[in-house]
Amino acid sequence: MKKNVLAIVALAALSLTACKKENTTVETNDAVETTEQTSDAVAYNVNAADSKLDWIGGKVSGDQHTGTIGLKDGQVFVTNNAVTGGKFTIDMNSIVVTDITDTEMKAGLEGHLKGATAENADHFFNVSKYPTSSFEITKVTEENGKQMIEGNLTIKETSHSIKFPATVTISDSEVVINSDEFEIDRTKWAVNYNSGSVVKDLAGDKIINDNIKLKVSLKATK
Repeated sequence: MKKNVLAIVALAALSLTACKKENTTVETNDAVETTEQTSDAVAYNVNAADSKLDWIGGKVSGDQHTGTIGLKDGQVFVTNNAVTGGKFTIDMNSIVVTDITDTEMKAGLEGHLKGATAENADHFFNVSKYPTSSFEITKVTEENGKQMIEGNLTIKETSHSIKFPATVTISDSEVVINSDEFEIDRTKWAVNYNSGSVVKDLAGDKIINDNIKLKVSLKATK
């Protein structure tokens, strides 16, 4: 009997450990000033065709959607084989939903996210008014053996500093940045549609998570 009790306790502990999710939400701070690059910094141009942001967003009920956003242009600066700065432009008109196969439903959600009509223009990203967003790298450090990219994320003309883990690979011909998946609180950038923390008395099945999951994949060539 005692052995059975111990076995149950051990299984319960293992289950709790397996169910525990790592918190990937990044801190949002005031935008920071960027430093001017030194004369020996080497510029690498962002290859838009091989770069993108993956995103996941959804309701608190569990329903979610996945998609991508393309990059328009940008540069990454390298000094002494280390990334010392850079900035890339995010093309908000390139928002794509990847999990819906029905053509009409897919176009409907993409249009809603972009704000394609006067009625829903500012629900999410209002791309006619804000066609681009941007991320400017201000610092790359190492924490617990992991590279951390810090910079100013600007959406709808609102800028905040964030920091996220990434793998940065530098060669003579290119720089590749692949981030871990991380989350931002969209309401910090005034993307408030059906947010339970902003809109009061909203029905539970209509509440959309404040957090959006993002993953950066960027390639820049000399």
